[in-house]
Amino acid sequence: MKQRTLGNQGLTVSAIGLGCMGMSEFYGTPDERESIATIHRALDLGVNFLDTADMYGCGENERLVGQAIRRRREEVVIATKFGNVRDQHGKFLGVNGRPEYVRQCCDVSLQRLGVGYIDLYYQHRVDPNVPIEETVGAMVELVQAGKVRYLGLSEAAPATIRRAAKIHPISALQTEYSLWCRDVEVEILATCRELEIGFVPYSPLGRGFLTGKIQLIDDLETDDWRRHGPRFQGENLEKNLKVVRHLEALARRKQCKPAQLALAWVLAQGDGVVPIPGTKRRTYLEENVAALEIELTAGDLAELAQAAPVGSTAGARYPEAAMAAVNR
Repeated sequence: MKQRTLGNQGLTVSAIGLGCMGMSEFYGTPDERESIATIHRALDLGVNFLDTADMYGCGENERLVGQAIRRRREEVVIATKFGNVRDQHGKFLGVNGRPEYVRQCCDVSLQRLGVGYIDLYYQHRVDPNVPIEETVGAMVELVQAGKVRYLGLSEAAPATIRRAAKIHPISALQTEYSLWCRDVEVEILATCRELEIGFVPYSPLGRGFLTGKIQLIDDLETDDWRRHGPRFQGENLEKNLKVVRHLEALARRKQCKPAQLALAWVLAQGDGVVPIPGTKRRTYLEENVAALEIELTAGDLAELAQAAPVGSTAGARYPEAAMAAVNR
């Protein structure tokens, strides 16, 4: 398995990771047995970078990941997150970056995961009511206590990233990035490179859209949250399918799947970029890992960039309320 380095603090991970969120919630019916088998298969293939968060399944995803790695902890780089608050019924209550909450969340995550330390600990969303210096200061205390090894941010704006990096080195920024979500290229990627911060794209397959398997809203299960996503609605869906058509055409020429081509494009954006495509099935995991072997020419990259220029995707990434919490 190829390796990539995130940040300048010594964090090295597999060149592609595994997003575990959908194993517990959001993307249709969970299958715990297959999900655990998928994590085991990922480790067998050398994929050691597992991504979860305390809010996924209201803690159930961390428990699942912990169960899957119980006898294989030394093989795994665990990334989890805090900051998005939900009640016991799953209702979102907002963002909390207060120092006491940071400490509390870390202890609970360690317990759920069944580990002695978290490799990479992210603030999931920035709390506009708490100075980032206070939140990161509390995260630094966790490093000093040996509970966390490296620090990360998620969906933070460039100014926030700069302020955070003055308090402690930030090893990774996690933000959505794919052919249908290229906004980070305007300023955020350059900021990360300047500050030597690794970049972890989540949803590098456009929440599954770039696989070509979603042609109609009814292709999604009734409890799949994407049915409410602006980019999957009506005219937006029809416009966005044009990108998929380009992917499919080039994939045929490259003799690969559209999903693999989309991942190869993200991987081609730099050595400090480590995508974490999510899946709960071994079949798709193996397809994703095979994207590492696809070589894109300068012409291929230019063709894809032209097919999906920055800002061309129809519809917002999230519904309005959720969009208010990103890039701040």
